[in-house]
Order: sequence, then structure tokens, then C-alpha cells
Amino acid sequence: MQKIVVAVTGASGSIYAKILIEKLIRMNDQIGELSLLMTENAKTVWATELDDKSYENLPVKYYGRQDFHAPFASGSGQYDCMIAIPCSMGTLGRIASGVSDDLITRAADVMLKERKKLILVARETPYNLIHIKNMETITLAGGIVCPATPSFYSRPQTIEQVAATVVDRVIHLAGLQTDSFSWGKE
Repeated sequence: MQKIVVAVTGASGSIYAKILIEKLIRMNDQIGELSLLMTENAKTVWATELDDKSYENLPVKYYGRQDFHAPFASGSGQYDCMIAIPCSMGTLGRIASGVSDDLITRAADVMLKERKKLILVARETPYNLIHIKNMETITLAGGIVCPATPSFYSRPQTIEQVAATVVDRVIHLAGLQTDSFSWGKE
């Protein structure tokens, strides 16, 4: 049973976070603990993009951005994975620089130092050289940068299905099993 923390930053792409969290909630046979962090900008973007505030009613453990007593703020909390979705380039840059000025960046730092899975779902286009170098730093440190780039092999018909192609990839990267499209299978 994995312990997972999901961080939602203020980048565009709230649909990815919503679909991921909903899927993870249903995976209670693989997840022992699911925690959630959201920036204030993330809440604003969620309400703007999805026209709701459903994040307020999710059955997960919420932590504030300055709550350094959260279990995943320390390696002794033994969390297995952190997923930042969507991950702003500002957050990614602070993580790459080792700046732990809030719970999101501290938790990411813990994941890297403990050699646990850190998955950053970058949501920006185009990338500038600073973004690319920060992504390289994260990768060299052991993190996974997974751009929010959907696939179309499964012939998605709705925006939710398109977003789910990214979310399912993230779930697999986290080491969880989910029923999703696999190349070469019917």
C-alpha cells in the first residue's frame, strides 16, 4: 500500500489533477494514504478552468502550504511518491534549485533525498532554456519530468479522455496498476 502526496500548483491543467485524484481515490486497494496540497493559485485556476470547486469535497487529507508538520515533510514519514500535477515552471525551478520555502518544495526535496518517486507533470509551452535546464537538474537528481502531453493512440473522444492519457501515464510511472490503453493490445 503506497503513501502518495499530490500537489496541485497554479499552472493551467486542473483537469489533470482532478482526474488523477479521482482515479487515485478509487485505487484504495493500492493506496494506503493519499494527501493533497494545493496552492491558492491552483484553487483559482481550478475554479476558472473546471467551473467548480470540487476540490473542496474530495475525501483526501489536506495540508496547507506552510504545514511543515505534515508527515511527508520528513523522510521519516515514509511516503512513497509525490506527484505535482500540473506543475508550474516556478515550482519546478524552486525544486531544481533546492529551495524549500513551502510544503510543496520541501516534500519534493524529501522525495529526492530519500530516493523516492517524484513526478512533476510540467504544464508549459514552449520551454525556454531555463525550463529545460531545470528539468535536466530534476532528472539528474532522480525525479521524473512528465510533460502534460496527451497521446491519441486510444482515439479519445472527450477532453476528459484526452487528459486521462496523461493521468494514466503518471499512474504507471508511480508504480500503480490501472486499466488503461496499452500499445499493441486491443
